[in-house]
Amino acid sequence: MKKASGSFGSHPQENIIPILPAIIAGMLNLIITVAATLLIQPDLSLMNRGILIVYAIAGCGYIGIYYWIYTTLPNKAIYTWVNAIIAGTALGLFIDFIPPELDYLVHSLVFIASLSSAVVSDRTPSFSLIGIVAFFHSVHHILHQTPLITWVVHGVLIVAALVIVETVLQVKTLAKNQINRLEVVNEISKQIVSTLETSQLISLLNAALYNALETDTYYIGIQENDSLQMQLFYDDGEYYPDIKYKLEGSLSGWVIKHQKPLFLPDLRKPLNLDGIDMVVIGKQQPSLSWMGIPMTGSHVKGIIAVASYRPNAFSRADFELLNNIAQRAALALDNTYHHALVEEQARLDSLTRVLNHGYFIRSLREQAETCRNLNQPLSLIMLDIDFFKQYNDSFGHTIGDEVLVNLCSIIRSHIKQNDAVGRWGGEEFAISLPNATSGQARQVAQRIRGTLAEFKMSGDSHNPIPVPTISMGIAVFPDETDDVQKLIDLADHRLYVAKERGRDQIEAAPTP
Repeated sequence: MKKASGSFGSHPQENIIPILPAIIAGMLNLIITVAATLLIQPDLSLMNRGILIVYAIAGCGYIGIYYWIYTTLPNKAIYTWVNAIIAGTALGLFIDFIPPELDYLVHSLVFIASLSSAVVSDRTPSFSLIGIVAFFHSVHHILHQTPLITWVVHGVLIVAALVIVETVLQVKTLAKNQINRLEVVNEISKQIVSTLETSQLISLLNAALYNALETDTYYIGIQENDSLQMQLFYDDGEYYPDIKYKLEGSLSGWVIKHQKPLFLPDLRKPLNLDGIDMVVIGKQQPSLSWMGIPMTGSHVKGIIAVASYRPNAFSRADFELLNNIAQRAALALDNTYHHALVEEQARLDSLTRVLNHGYFIRSLREQAETCRNLNQPLSLIMLDIDFFKQYNDSFGHTIGDEVLVNLCSIIRSHIKQNDAVGRWGGEEFAISLPNATSGQARQVAQRIRGTLAEFKMSGDSHNPIPVPTISMGIAVFPDETDDVQKLIDLADHRLYVAKERGRDQIEAAPTP
């Protein structure tokens, strides 16, 4: 994980194991050890009795202070080292005052101190505490010439303390990683839940994948027929736009087809997947680890996948994290696609799928302002189908609707991508041509008129049906007027001039 975390439990999320039971156990153990020593050795000198009682009182007080520091101070890093020295020295010297038959109680205190240290610190202070204890105990055994079996027992107990510390630290690491993963998922959910723009959502998911997983490659793809269109593709520090490839035979295709997650920790091993060929995209270097999760919604079907050039780069925890991200990404993507569909329906005419009246005017004003800033002309064509009411009466409204749809397809085939066409109302249409002169607009109008005249239509009985003619009026911004409303009025006026002159004509500004 790339997400950093503190080393000494300075954040609440890192206080994973409750320390209060260990604190209480430590106090009780200390009191019991002192009391048992006083009972077993009634002839103990007054000074040693006093030392033991002071040990018990000071020890319980220190343990209480230890708990207070643990629960209140934000930065425990310095104190963990102080505690390692104080607790290690105190427990190391404590064995000098305890009879050999109660050594196990001293080692119980060592276990409790090591456990508590592991909870609030990291490996080095905890191991240092055990090392200090082992040092003083070794000195004690040397001075008292204890038998070999005692050395072995004490050595085993010291190793056991080290194992306890390491186990607690591993549990802490696993728990912290899990908490970090949950935080990543929650943060992603908060960011994307209100996002309705697909591009913004992809940007958020890009940041999430980059920060959440140690990976060389990741991508988000949406199925388009039998291909995968990449919405995002990152490979070893580079982004690759507009990547599209066939799904058949690919790992992504398998995931989408079977709607199952796929975890492949080592791609050097044979794949037990029929019909799969390794597809290398981006940098021409094969990945050695791969994970893919399907994304499915009402409006979108795709995949989110990550890969690495190292084998066994991902764990099952990483796989679970990616699964959680993919589930939320699928919902968010589905929302953005649904929002785009709703916006498109609000923007387009339901029959012809060109801009409706209101959105065309908005588009025309925006294009006119852009052309004004760039000192470019803009030509507006107003188009009307001649005698369309009579045409509908003669051939029926179904044929009439077909004429409208085919006419719009013809118009779109003769204009550029940044041009605009809208349904003005009924059988009347408007065409906006940025950076087009009157002469260029006339050429576009002539091509539309000529293509429609050659268009073939037939009825239910396959009998040919004649197509209607069209009339058009052209006005140019800002050459003739720099006001959009006046531009519309002028083009509309010329349209009706063309109709008055016999229809099936194009009326433009008079040539000088």
